[in-house]
Amino acid sequence: MPQTFAEKILAKKAGLAEVQPGQIVEVTPDTALSHDNTAPIYGIFQKMGGEKVFDPDMHAVALDHAAPAPSTKHAENHRIIRQFVNDQGIKNFFEVGRGICHQVLVEEGLSLPGEVVLGSDSHTPHAGVMGAFGAGIGRSEMASIWALGKLWLRVPESLKIVVNGRLNPGVTAKDLALYVIGDLGNDGGLSMSVEWQGEAIKSLSLSSRAVLPNMMAEMGAKNSYIPPDQVVFDYLEGRAKRPYEAIYPDQDAGYARVIEYDAGTLEPMVAAPHRVDNVSPLSEFAGTHVDQAFLGTCTNGRLEDLSAAAGVMKGHKVAPGTRIIVIPASSDVYLEALKAGYIQTFIEAGAIVESPGCGPCMGNHMGVPAEGEVTISSANRNFQGRMGTRESEIYLASPEVVAASAVTGEISHPKDLQA
Repeated sequence: MPQTFAEKILAKKAGLAEVQPGQIVEVTPDTALSHDNTAPIYGIFQKMGGEKVFDPDMHAVALDHAAPAPSTKHAENHRIIRQFVNDQGIKNFFEVGRGICHQVLVEEGLSLPGEVVLGSDSHTPHAGVMGAFGAGIGRSEMASIWALGKLWLRVPESLKIVVNGRLNPGVTAKDLALYVIGDLGNDGGLSMSVEWQGEAIKSLSLSSRAVLPNMMAEMGAKNSYIPPDQVVFDYLEGRAKRPYEAIYPDQDAGYARVIEYDAGTLEPMVAAPHRVDNVSPLSEFAGTHVDQAFLGTCTNGRLEDLSAAAGVMKGHKVAPGTRIIVIPASSDVYLEALKAGYIQTFIEAGAIVESPGCGPCMGNHMGVPAEGEVTISSANRNFQGRMGTRESEIYLASPEVVAASAVTGEISHPKDLQA
């Protein structure tokens, strides 16, 4: 029977010939990801009677969400995690400053085609950019994986999104992601496997592709997948931690829903407070005052994003009364941005550049807005209080729009700077 990507990979991992949506299967992940929440997971693991993790090599742990530690409590969590990975012999440990877990897993060759990545973080579908089945799970579920090395998963229904044509200049993968979420709603892919197909997807760079599975977490997706091609295989050459075998859906697989879009009809989009599906064209928000701009996160903090933003800001200054925080997604990205001169451009423009990590996206530190302030962000979420202050507003947009808005002090398109 023809199968979708999710059906095919979960059948393989469960040792079955085929599976059906709704079926419960037991799988062992290739990579089990946790981050700063490793400390509370360890507490659950101990209550379960756990002493030693099932397979230390399966695990990847990153300190990224509140890093560097903004409080004694966070610092104590980090101390517990460092001791835990040392005691357990977990080698895939990424210290403060290495970067955001999802980006780091890709860079470290731990998110691989045809593999299952389960993470105690909702944006684990990010791994789908490499052709992996990436899904977010709860802390208790992760503690169970530590103890037993396996977990029950429900085989999801599948949604295929076909994007034809090509994006026009000035329109990005972030605009595409926002448009789709605005069109289908923030529950449009609830508990589903979202597959991306079409000429427009193939034409995107690897960095741009990553935006799509990452943002599908905001549409409720269980996982999201882009078929791996030579671009992925070339990137993984000398980087993959182990041999892998890509998995592709059958051409005549059955989907719960198939939707087609024409990339050439899209324009720059913005998600307005306080819902990620509250999406309209940028032109509807042009002129909205901005107190703070934020460029970074696992969604849009890669070198390509910094390059685009630096190109917008070069030769300009941040508007009086506005500030912009720039956070590279990883130390690798930071180093490359330094070499390329992007960091210098940001600093000369008046930006604040911080160490790799999640930063303001979590609302823990590094950019908590004041009450009544407006932030425009390249992140993935804008619900009330997301950045630490309920009485503030968050708009989501592409890196180029974030940069342009920082220069003008109001929501703007880069072309507005050339007027």
